Amino acid sequence: MSTDIRELVTASMPSFPARRIGRLVTDTTDFMAVGYGDVIKLGDRHYMVLRDEAERRFGIEDFKFWVKRCRCLETGEPAILKLVFHEEFYQKVGPASIRSFRSPTKEARILDLVADDPRFMHGFSLRDEAGNLVRVLEVIRGKRYDEVVDALPGNHEQYFHESLRDALDVFVEASEAIGFLHEHGEQHGDVRRDHLWLETRTGQGRWLDFDYAYEARANPFALDLYGLGNCLLFIVGKRIYTPQVFRDMPGGGDVRQSDFSPIIKNRLVNLRRLFPYIPEPLNNVLLHFSEGAEVFYDSVAEMLADLRPCLDMLPKPERRSE
Repeated sequence: MSTDIRELVTASMPSFPARRIGRLVTDTTDFMAVGYGDVIKLGDRHYMVLRDEAERRFGIEDFKFWVKRCRCLETGEPAILKLVFHEEFYQKVGPASIRSFRSPTKEARILDLVADDPRFMHGFSLRDEAGNLVRVLEVIRGKRYDEVVDALPGNHEQYFHESLRDALDVFVEASEAIGFLHEHGEQHGDVRRDHLWLETRTGQGRWLDFDYAYEARANPFALDLYGLGNCLLFIVGKRIYTPQVFRDMPGGGDVRQSDFSPIIKNRLVNLRRLFPYIPEPLNNVLLHFSEGAEVFYDSVAEMLADLRPCLDMLPKPERRSE
């Protein structure tokens, strides 16, 4: 690494150990070789690599070696650099097999589309000297929305009476955001509950990670809609219910195969089996995502047309006076 880069690191991050300053990286093709202490050059900016990002799913940390937590040496601001990683696989949705793949170009396009929209993560894209399209993302200071919901106090009945309406308000706005993408011909591509974050300062729900795309001929937005259904299921239930969870609960012995998800076969969708106080119209929205559904939603607008009236059927939480 040239002396001037070492000087830049020392000036920008004086507490960073000089012996750990690594390479100047101008070609990020081999992202596995880019690690702690390396400095990635993009345009006229330099980004110190601090660690690989990881997602925690099912209690396991899943490291994303192509996603680097960094600090911009010129500005001192944290940033997440998403390097180019091509991946392809097939997802089974009922009888259909849908090709899914990562598209850096598609994510860059969406970042431009939502640049002024607070419902999404923000960032921009630059090419390294080898032509790789690197996305430079802001760090959202907040928490996964499913973790926020899970941490709300009380059992399900208390949650239903005190928190569900507010929780669904966030979900409705988040669903409108996905509808906005669809109206512009774009898929989110990976709608999951851990990709919706609640920003601490603003209380704003924000979607992350737009680099997946998929080929669904009948409905190009089908997987996004299934993803929203899974998010809604978690929010209404405050958790996911499998036979191991509900076996000894009242109503747990009355479930049928048609009450489960057609994709994740052990995931109960018909929550009124367990919680009969859930309004039937709200439960009917969930049932559109069940094995027994005769009609599936074709658009976010259709789902929201059924969901919005349900909000007025839910208890209104009492507001404490200041």
